[in-house]
Amino acid sequence: MVKIKLVRIGKKGQPFFRIVVSQAKDKLRGKYIQLLGSYDPLRNPAVFKIDKEKYVSWLSRGAQPTPKLAGLLKKFS
Repeated sequence: MVKIKLVRIGKKGQPFFRIVVSQAKDKLRGKYIQLLGSYDPLRNPAVFKIDKEKYVSWLSRGAQPTPKLAGLLKKFS
């Protein structure tokens, strides 16, 4: 199963996330299929960038977003 999820890449105390498409069983920091965007919660206001065309394309192929990412999409849409 393919998931669209957040991957943390920031330092300790400085979270920064990438929005990636990967296999559900792959490690969280492992390889990913495609990079869709990023999320920076520390900025004021928080910065959420995503390529909507790629996101919709992956949804049509059967990829499922994680609950946290789905909530962020609703919040920033």
